[in-house]
Amino acid sequence: MFLNKFFGTLLNVTQTIPESLTARLLNLIALDVHSNQLKALPNSIGCLSKLKTLNVSGNFLVSLPKSIQHCRSLEELNANFNKLIRLPDSIGYELTNLRKLSVNSNKLISLPISITHLTSLRALDARLNCLMILPDDLENLINLEILNVSQNFQYLTALPSSIGLLMNLIELDVSYNKITVLPESIGCMRRLRKLSVEGNPLVSPPAEVMEQNLQVVREYLTQKINGTAPKSPSKKKSWGFGKLVKYGTFNGGSRSWNREEREGFIMPEYRSIDSLASPRYSGMFSPRRLFSPRSYFSR
Repeated sequence: MFLNKFFGTLLNVTQTIPESLTARLLNLIALDVHSNQLKALPNSIGCLSKLKTLNVSGNFLVSLPKSIQHCRSLEELNANFNKLIRLPDSIGYELTNLRKLSVNSNKLISLPISITHLTSLRALDARLNCLMILPDDLENLINLEILNVSQNFQYLTALPSSIGLLMNLIELDVSYNKITVLPESIGCMRRLRKLSVEGNPLVSPPAEVMEQNLQVVREYLTQKINGTAPKSPSKKKSWGFGKLVKYGTFNGGSRSWNREEREGFIMPEYRSIDSLASPRYSGMFSPRRLFSPRSYFSR
């Protein structure tokens, strides 16, 4: 542990990790070099076969070395707040023990197809990127419990049908994208407890369905799968920004939850994020405030 802390401090004065130094740390289990000025990781990082935790967040990385796939013991990879434009195409083929992958606040346009081979993955955080598409074979992520692809804004316009085959998914956040239609397969996600879709111009399901609880949304989508005409529930008053704050979505404070709320809530009203960017609220959308490099793996 002392070595990890000292190593991170040492890198404050450099932009690279020497290849020879990495190759000598063969027994290293955790490597934390977050919040430095790294522009690249050495290829020799693939020699760290015992490495379980790697935190390279808060640097200037444009890519990760292909050799990272040889870190077969890796369980947590945090690469938040970099300048990543891509992940290695083969990253998912060898990292079979990876449980948490966090790449938020980068410039990723897509996720490699090989990511669907990460069968041990439990949490995937790819918010605040430029994702235009998600891989088709998401159902292979059989242990995934948390998926966050929110705030890709105008880039992400649709979700693959396979997203509804993530049978162990508990939390799904697709808020603040350009999605107009939720896949009908989401109706099959019986373990889902939280669905966040606010900030999308949704057309289907319709607003009167989205204003209800998660169970109603699932029933509507299931009826569509079965080809039966869904019954339109009585329309409730739409939720404005004040109610978003009340329900804690935007740091509205802690509160007790009743049974219906614990089952998940959906914010269907579409608003451009610019309309909320008044001096009063603009600080709430600061990535540094919402997503610190350390916060994701502290949960």
